[in-house]
Amino acid sequence: MTTTTITVTGMTCGHCVAAVKEELGALPGVTEVAVELNAGGSSPVTITSENDLDDTAIGAAVDEAGYEVK
Repeated sequence: MTTTTITVTGMTCGHCVAAVKEELGALPGVTEVAVELNAGGSSPVTITSENDLDDTAIGAAVDEAGYEVK
């Protein structure tokens, strides 16, 4: 298992968290996505996967949810 932590900006509520978790969770090999929502706008997101994830794929998934990787 591999754990990757990124910072996502723009999330402000539970709906935002759900959208990011859904998009990242759809990446091949991802087994868990944990989000620590911060009121300041930058929230850490930890992704657990069976193999290494491509940074471009992570960025595209977060972008698809409507947010940005910082």
